[in-house]
Amino acid sequence: MTEFAHIRTHVDENIAVIELHRPDVLNALNRKMVTEIVTAMEIYDRDERVRVIVLTGSGRAFAAGADIDEMANDDSITLELLNQFAEWDRLALIKKPTIAAVHGFALGGGFELALSCDLLFAADTAEFGFPEVNIGVMPGAGGTQRLTKLIGKTKALEWLWTGERMSAKEAYELGIVNRVIAPELLYEETMRFAKKLAKQPPLSVRLIKEAVYKAVDYSLYEGMQFERKNFYLLFSSEDQKEGMTAFIEKRKPRFQGR
Repeated sequence: MTEFAHIRTHVDENIAVIELHRPDVLNALNRKMVTEIVTAMEIYDRDERVRVIVLTGSGRAFAAGADIDEMANDDSITLELLNQFAEWDRLALIKKPTIAAVHGFALGGGFELALSCDLLFAADTAEFGFPEVNIGVMPGAGGTQRLTKLIGKTKALEWLWTGERMSAKEAYELGIVNRVIAPELLYEETMRFAKKLAKQPPLSVRLIKEAVYKAVDYSLYEGMQFERKNFYLLFSSEDQKEGMTAFIEKRKPRFQGR
């Protein structure tokens, strides 16, 4: 694995863990850090050992937002030419399951990063929010889009306009968070779920993810056509043959991701 300055990485069995590591600034996301996160995710997405990617934060927070000092003096043309959010777009191309394990704060860019993952587990003390409006800007890495698709226009506008923080319980009730967990058990429970998911047939998991994301944007008819093609495609896999044979033979399947 590449050496990184702002994140730590390791593989536990077949789970890749990416840990945000700028604890002195509550893991505030600067551009270099985002590049490292995306690079690590892409490396693990191609790594045959890895079946699930977990994203977490070190210290007291997941990520308390973007690094304001880095962008305070930028102007519109500088940002247009820099095109920094093209890095974020690459997160949507990750094929393997991604899980964010959030403790402390996930604010602004930190919240956008968590929403970029497929599933979100949170400590019961975690807080989420988009405070950008309070400094005269708005989310720029997908916050207005992903939040709206998850909770609807009316609720999204309320949170985005006020910049207020939502508790883990509120985020769970709104359908943003999958599970709310005691802080001391967050990592353990996330890893337990990741390892359970890693035992599922990798190609099925991959194509299910692809179909579900199409469902968000496609019409029902278009989505069903896409689902059908992925269903047919899995019948060319060794895992489909193994899964159905194991079912008939009343034994546990041994999936290889082929």
